[in-house]
Amino acid sequence: MRYILIVFCFVLFIFTAAYADIYKYVDENGVVCYTDAPFGKNAKRVIKDNTNSTPTQKPAKIEFKNTDGYHHIVHEKSREYNMDPSLIKAVIKTESNWNSRAISRKGAMGLMQLMPTTASEMNVRNPFNPEENIEGGTRYLKYLLERFNGDLTLALAAYNAGPKTVERFGLVPPITETRQYVSKVLSLYNGKMTYPLTGKDSAKKENRREPIYKIVMKDGTVLFTNSTLFLKNPVRF
Repeated sequence: MRYILIVFCFVLFIFTAAYADIYKYVDENGVVCYTDAPFGKNAKRVIKDNTNSTPTQKPAKIEFKNTDGYHHIVHEKSREYNMDPSLIKAVIKTESNWNSRAISRKGAMGLMQLMPTTASEMNVRNPFNPEENIEGGTRYLKYLLERFNGDLTLALAAYNAGPKTVERFGLVPPITETRQYVSKVLSLYNGKMTYPLTGKDSAKKENRREPIYKIVMKDGTVLFTNSTLFLKNPVRF
């Protein structure tokens, strides 16, 4: 019994250390994936963490006190893609709480929680690199805004649930997680609710502020939105 206990502790130690590292591998579809549990995969370790921690499915989201470097990147990428840096910061705060090492249970990675397929589409090679992650996330959000005609509420819903899901419903999907996500980002963000598309009316749309409505959903979720697609008894702010 004593020997069994020793072996168990040794295996537990190995698994604990493994969960603290980040590995990279390519799946059968050619998608580059990152994981903290590369069991049975031909994975290469790309980030080593010397501190041991209890293995969990989702690493704790840590709020870093010194995020000056991240803010600089946010402002740089926001200028590049003509986005409001306050919006990008609100998304990062909601997605990862400024933890560049965050990994969700679904496999989303880094500051802006990019899924492997999204990271690949946005040409992000290392989603745990803050600059690459922020650029990829900003570029993706810009793409969603253009896809949904500048409607920030729908773009954020698509960022969380996927654009096809939003298009299928034609509004913010009746998914509690998505509605809470949109509400949280908008509550953190205090800026314009629509973004201009390319064309003659871009300047006018950029300077125009849309009304914001507060809606209490059937499940009690409070949603702040500028979209009138599903408003019932809204309270205007």
